[in-house]
Amino acid sequence: MKQATRIIAFAALAMIAGCSPGAADAGAKAPAQTATPAVHPVSGLQIQPVTVTSGKTAHVFKSEVARTSAEQAKGLMFRTALGNDEGMIFLRNPPDIAAFWMRNTVIPLDIIFIGTDHRILNIAANAVPYDETPLPAAGPTLAVLEINGGLAAKLGIKAGDKVEW
Repeated sequence: MKQATRIIAFAALAMIAGCSPGAADAGAKAPAQTATPAVHPVSGLQIQPVTVTSGKTAHVFKSEVARTSAEQAKGLMFRTALGNDEGMIFLRNPPDIAAFWMRNTVIPLDIIFIGTDHRILNIAANAVPYDETPLPAAGPTLAVLEINGGLAAKLGIKAGDKVEW
């Protein structure tokens, strides 16, 4: 019985040793790891590039993606800064006639309404902080992009421009 136990223990050790990395693995690449999406340090939302093409110029915004109703309800409330290369995109599923307001929003924003064809319908430019007046889209809205107030005009972004994410 003791002999059988020793043989089983020895076989188990041999199997473990056979599975451990050895000289044959030297220089072998580690298995590829799935890239983790970037996450915004304040909101914790995934960051995705959003490109607005205006004429021959492409403007890329590192955009926080608000997907859930809770994320969309909070939006950029209480934020005190937003970089000129940053934004927040609100994905509307299903598309609807969106209307946004500035409740508890500290900084002025350009609210860019994007139609189902990925083109800008209209822009609520320089939306006033804390104003609760609804700012509506000009038609069915696939997404809404918020950037710093006045930036759309400064960059020449206008209705009809293409938006991709």
